[in-house]
Amino acid sequence: MEALDSNKTLIRRWFEEVWNQKREATIHQLIAPDAIVYGLNPDKSAPPPRGAEAFLTFWRQFCGAFPDIHVTVDDVIAERDLACARISFTGTHHGHHLGVPPTTNRINATGLCLVRWRNGQVVEAWNEFDALGLMLQTKAVRPA
Repeated sequence: MEALDSNKTLIRRWFEEVWNQKREATIHQLIAPDAIVYGLNPDKSAPPPRGAEAFLTFWRQFCGAFPDIHVTVDDVIAERDLACARISFTGTHHGHHLGVPPTTNRINATGLCLVRWRNGQVVEAWNEFDALGLMLQTKAVRPA
């Protein structure tokens, strides 16, 4: 039970410190050097990022596009060495970092993040979020 509570605490810490407080140091603390992170690259044929430095590339782009991003952890479920968070996030599209001009639109989206923890670090993670909703809100795509 203690490990489950620890994993729940770690995933909540991840979203609070990494996304809401923009603490780069937490990324280095919580991602294992050989961690693999799925679901961040829109090019599904590209290999998923591995380790903190690869994740930092994605994180910097996303935070550059939405410098005021705020993530709310709506639910957390833990089992064995896994913790899953259902999240919602908001932000204002201010940066060119996602390949589209800034719209200054306020965005709202949801997502799921399933993380495998070992010794207090992410060793594997799977991410799913409402990418289409985000693209519509940033005008990266137009509704049909």
